[in-house]
Amino acid sequence: MGKPNVYIDGKEGTTGLQIYDRLASRDDICLLLIDEDKRKDPAERKKFLNEADLVFLCLPDAAAVEAVSLIENSRTRVIDASTAHRTNPDWVYGFPELSQERRAQIAEAKRVANPGCHATGFVSIAYPLTAMGLLPEDAALSCFSLTGYSGGGKKMIAQYEQENRPPAYSSPALYGMLQNHKHLPEMKKICGLGKTPVFTPIVDDYYKGMASTVPFHMEQLRGVSTLHGVWEKLGAYYLETAGEGGVVRVEGDPTDPESGVDSGFKIYAGQWRGKDSLSLLLAGNDEQFTVTALFDNLGKGASGAAVQNMNIMLGFAETAGLTL
Repeated sequence: MGKPNVYIDGKEGTTGLQIYDRLASRDDICLLLIDEDKRKDPAERKKFLNEADLVFLCLPDAAAVEAVSLIENSRTRVIDASTAHRTNPDWVYGFPELSQERRAQIAEAKRVANPGCHATGFVSIAYPLTAMGLLPEDAALSCFSLTGYSGGGKKMIAQYEQENRPPAYSSPALYGMLQNHKHLPEMKKICGLGKTPVFTPIVDDYYKGMASTVPFHMEQLRGVSTLHGVWEKLGAYYLETAGEGGVVRVEGDPTDPESGVDSGFKIYAGQWRGKDSLSLLLAGNDEQFTVTALFDNLGKGASGAAVQNMNIMLGFAETAGLTL
């Protein structure tokens, strides 16, 4: 079998460019490139969509749905980076570390929905707790998630990088205040929650990097009563589903004095910029604590995750082309 043909529909956007950067130097695929002056030509796009063995859709929701409709064969496999199909039961949610079964589903899938960036952080925390039976499905959760401005795409990047920009852009901005953020449906459904989380996304004056935090009272959990116990459970879960040194990892014991989780401990949202991995950090005590997912919103939060899913679907090493 020859090299698989891969096409990025929407390569000019932030996510598409980041996927291209991860694929351009690889010699195990054939990257199909549409002529710049024809990238919006429906007939030309249709030709490329049907020539490809695998397609990345880096498009607005409506355009992603339209692109899928242009595929007229049963061979082309799709990874959609938009919001359009993340809660669609006919699509596989592309977060392989959720379970070995999920990874196997991705490997066989024709249609994979790439997770949202904020949702990636929340799901990485809440899903294993519900899957292990530690967190009741009717738990009332909240999440605050800090991101760099690249998560808003080209328009937001231009706003933050313009000359003589408004002074307010130099400080954090809370948004999605009506509790209608587009990632909320997948956060609730994928984690099997009965209640929609209260979600506060925040964008700040740095390019990329994300820290998504979920606070807990220990009394919300079942079968565990100490912070060390929660850390052990999460660590064992991801050791099984991601493996030693995998893309998702749980950092050091928060109750160990050598781990550095003390009164001066800080988490910087940009620490994992340029990485395609995700780390979970626990902090607090046996009564109340937080779990923070630290990652790059353009890495495991978008393009890195998409390439990881492609690797699984095409039978390559899962972390090929990724920076961990």
